[in-house]
Amino acid sequence: MPVQPLMEDVAARARVSLATVDRVLNQRKGVRERTVGLVLAAALETGYLSEQDYQNLARPRPPNIVFLLPNGTNPYLGLLGERVRRLADQTSRDTGNIRCFFIDSFNPDALATALRHHSKWADAIACMALDHPAVREVTAELVHRGKRVVSIVSDFAPAVRSAYVGLDNQSAGRTAAYLLGRFCAGRSGSVAVIAGSRIYRAHTEREMGFQSLMEEMFPRLQPVGVREGHDDRDENYRHALSILDQHPGLVGIYNAGGSSDGIARALRERGRSETIFIGHGLSPDTRRLLLNGTMDAVINSDPDSLVATAIEACRPSSTGAIHTIKMDIFLRENLPTT
Repeated sequence: MPVQPLMEDVAARARVSLATVDRVLNQRKGVRERTVGLVLAAALETGYLSEQDYQNLARPRPPNIVFLLPNGTNPYLGLLGERVRRLADQTSRDTGNIRCFFIDSFNPDALATALRHHSKWADAIACMALDHPAVREVTAELVHRGKRVVSIVSDFAPAVRSAYVGLDNQSAGRTAAYLLGRFCAGRSGSVAVIAGSRIYRAHTEREMGFQSLMEEMFPRLQPVGVREGHDDRDENYRHALSILDQHPGLVGIYNAGGSSDGIARALRERGRSETIFIGHGLSPDTRRLLLNGTMDAVINSDPDSLVATAIEACRPSSTGAIHTIKMDIFLRENLPTT
């Protein structure tokens, strides 16, 4: 009866330690590519590995990926986190390991610290990044060390980060302005923009796109400035109340960020059902607001498509620095079935 080869036999043939063989066969990091090749060849030659097992292990190890998402009351980002965690529960050695963490949304130092901390385990990090010097600095450091840093939803530091995955946000802002202007059907008055924060480039780009198309096509609609609600439903509620009270001629609101339910609450309390309301992110709350007529349109990027594209952008073999996700526009009449 043939004797089953042992890991010791593989180590002796490859002339490496038993610990090195263990690291290679379990696809752990920290082993040079040449040594990996020697160990796998020895394992095949000694019969420790079958041809199929050898082929599986010889493929490049899938990257360890961490998603860093902002915490808070933004339902769309919560939905995005659910999608990532569902994938994380399904991953195997062949598909790689995925982890997801929620961090302080508007704190660049917290994001920089999280990037540095999670890079100890991760080969790639996908994050909704703040466009801030502290974040750019640590990103440059990680990319220099061979890590991939992929921005999702909101871009930052194109000269530094590895790739961006998300909407063309200036186009999204222009689309929101076009919809709002057309829905106003020749009315005159003021329009307001509520954003999460200008520290997110996505919100700045959406605001710029909105303002520029308003000036081009709808001069009878006058923007009244931008409020920052930090994607918090209670802040958005207070801002919306203030805007409605200060501008009785307000005919429309564009929420360039998240947590639209706070704005909807203010509209209901002031009895302003005629006010056109455009927002982002199809989630259970915005779906409900479309159905009851409080919101008129929702601009969306499919979370499954965004997560899948981000994972591909995290792979070392990924090409291209910008991966634009298809923009969907949902009205009450074309909502997808759940």
